Amino acid sequence: MNEKTHTEEFRVDGERIVAKIKELLHEGNIRRIIIKDKDGKTVVEIPVTIGVMGALIAPQLAALGAIAALLTEATVVVEKTE
Repeated sequence: MNEKTHTEEFRVDGERIVAKIKELLHEGNIRRIIIKDKDGKTVVEIPVTIGVMGALIAPQLAALGAIAALLTEATVVVEKTE
């Protein structure tokens, strides 16, 4: 099966990163999440497997919270399937 993917980018303040990711995960169809700093360098990349968004992604969100504390501004890049 050939899945089409597209990406969306969101600029957020560091303290809003975790909330934005939770919101995006709730929408569904996410394949990968990439967090970039204000200079465009990738800080973290999280592959999201369909059906594994519950307990298995919780540790990654906790780590992301620690990273977010270091960032004043970030870009959240989301790869979605159609």
